[in-house]
Amino acid sequence: TAAIGAAAEGRTGAGARPTAEGAGAPPDAVAAYLFEELTSGPAGFVQSAATRTFLAGFHRAAGPDVYADDLAALGDDLAARRQLVAGWLAPYADATGAGLADGDLAEAVAAELCPELERYACDAPLTVEVKGLLGDHPRIGDGGTLTVRIDELLSRTAEFRDRTVPGFRAYQRLRTSLVSAERGRLRLDDHRPRVMSAFVRNRLLDEVYLPLIGDSLAKQLGTADADRRTDSQGLLLLVSPPGYGKTTLMEYVADRLGMVLVKVSGPNLGHDVTSLDPAQAPSTTARQEVEKINFALEAGNNTLLHLDDIQHTSPELLQKFIPLCDATRRIEGVRDGEPRSYDLRGKRFAVCMAGNPYTESGEQFQIPDMLANRADVWNLGEVLSGREDVFALSFVENALTANPVLAPLAARSREDLALLVRLAGGGDPAARAEHLEHPYSAAELDRVLAVLRHLLAARDTVLAVNAAYIASAAQTDATRTEPPFRLQGSYRNMNKIAERIVPVMNDDELSAVVDDHYAGEAQTLTTGAEANLLKLAALRGTLTAEQARRWSAVTASYVRTQALGGPEGDPMTRAVAALGLLADRIAAVETAIHRVMAPRRLPASPQPGAGAPGHHAPRPPAPRAKIADTPRTTDTPRAADAPKIAGPPTIANTLTGRDMTGQDVTDRNATGQDATDRDATGRRVTDRGD
Repeated sequence: TAAIGAAAEGRTGAGARPTAEGAGAPPDAVAAYLFEELTSGPAGFVQSAATRTFLAGFHRAAGPDVYADDLAALGDDLAARRQLVAGWLAPYADATGAGLADGDLAEAVAAELCPELERYACDAPLTVEVKGLLGDHPRIGDGGTLTVRIDELLSRTAEFRDRTVPGFRAYQRLRTSLVSAERGRLRLDDHRPRVMSAFVRNRLLDEVYLPLIGDSLAKQLGTADADRRTDSQGLLLLVSPPGYGKTTLMEYVADRLGMVLVKVSGPNLGHDVTSLDPAQAPSTTARQEVEKINFALEAGNNTLLHLDDIQHTSPELLQKFIPLCDATRRIEGVRDGEPRSYDLRGKRFAVCMAGNPYTESGEQFQIPDMLANRADVWNLGEVLSGREDVFALSFVENALTANPVLAPLAARSREDLALLVRLAGGGDPAARAEHLEHPYSAAELDRVLAVLRHLLAARDTVLAVNAAYIASAAQTDATRTEPPFRLQGSYRNMNKIAERIVPVMNDDELSAVVDDHYAGEAQTLTTGAEANLLKLAALRGTLTAEQARRWSAVTASYVRTQALGGPEGDPMTRAVAALGLLADRIAAVETAIHRVMAPRRLPASPQPGAGAPGHHAPRPPAPRAKIADTPRTTDTPRAADAPKIAGPPTIANTLTGRDMTGQDVTDRNATGQDATDRDATGRRVTDRGD
């Protein structure tokens, strides 16, 4: 009855008071009620006892004339008749305080509009109160009471089942499809930190780098304590040769902090990108990287922007980040073709840049001074003061997972690893195997120690290579005395060597493994492979006599080429440099002449006229046109009596220097060989010393 009444009254929902603006009950609900009512007994339509009582009281109060006349005057206009009946019944219910429910009022209106229909009474209660409920739901009244009306409940749950639930599921499907499309467009999965399974949190990270990185990020993100700084600023700059895990370390930090990691590739940006406008990028890949930068700035909160391999980018682009790294925390970008000004003050936003301090050509890269001034710079490839032992141990710790014999140690006690390294080193008598926490069998312990001994030997080579690479790369070409050394000694090199070490290997086989690794790496240098391998042999102390001679020749040739200067294709520049080199050689000859002609103190001699062989009284040197060293006295004619050199001066003519007694004088160099020069006329001058 309530449902058919709702249809007649034009209610917008079950249980609502009849209104003139109602849109009607759902047609399927009306049809279901009519079907049930007409196909089951008794005949007619049901009417509740509350509705019968209410209508009887209304007719007694309204009288038979006025209400009936008004209703008859409207004829067959059902909408107007419904409005009139509702206008009579609703005020009467409010005035009498009948406490009629909305469903009963709708049923009463329907009964008045259709008085000719047969009806039957039903006294079953439709409402019940549930008490003792907790919560603040709007349907729960005072005292935790909820009034449940069966027809309203069934209608409401049917609408929820038939309309709300399907609508909500359609909304979820639409939202999921839109989010998936945007996720694919923005490549959000690429910005989720993924820690490598082979990542090792070694002592170097725990004791040195994580505290330093944490302090730097705290200045940018702020801290959770009461002393939190409000002037968030700064930049974290990590530098090292390739293979030291800069990107892997930031993946780990972002994952532990629960931040979105937006990684930007420096090689994809290239040196041509100088703007944060994607439209100005020269290629598709460069445009994608610029869009990622703007996405990170747009995301703002809980974001870590990581620019990797910045040695491949333009300093002009890096300058854009200067205001972002100071107290203003602002930067200008472009998003969806529109310029944006991003204000990141007070947000959990951090910037980290990483790169090799030496570019692919071996030259040192530079970042803008004002940006470097705002950065906390840490070199993962160099040893911090006082942490040499921890740095060396990190090469062993990072290589554990690369070797199948040592891989189980990565999941065991760190104290066990330190003790095993001491046992393998053999230099600590206090290290004893019974102090190990893990119960190793004798065979397993022998295998582990054998591999560790070889690994420590290989580590010495890798550390030496690393130090030589950094020292060589820090030099300029003008100051080099040998070819640049470009072989690397990083964690990656250590892991490649470690994976080929087996317990039964001897020293010669280990040396062959190291040689093979670096020989293969040297082939990628295209030029300078021989010089780098010779330098490696010198570092390891394995140079043969032939290799030592070749290394001396290579270094001498390199120094000579550097002295000439200029590119090989520019003969004019190299000719001018050759003249300068010749001037230096002439200056060296002049210096030698002045040194030779300078008076020297002679040993004590006998009295004048003694005529002792080999001795005479010193006399002041006279101007001569020949090179002379310390005078030697002999019973030879004076220089004036020497035979004269006939013919024009040619290279074949030899001018022999004589001392004050007329004897030939030869000057010998450090090796004891005669030193021979030529005078200004091209004659060969032989200087003989004492």
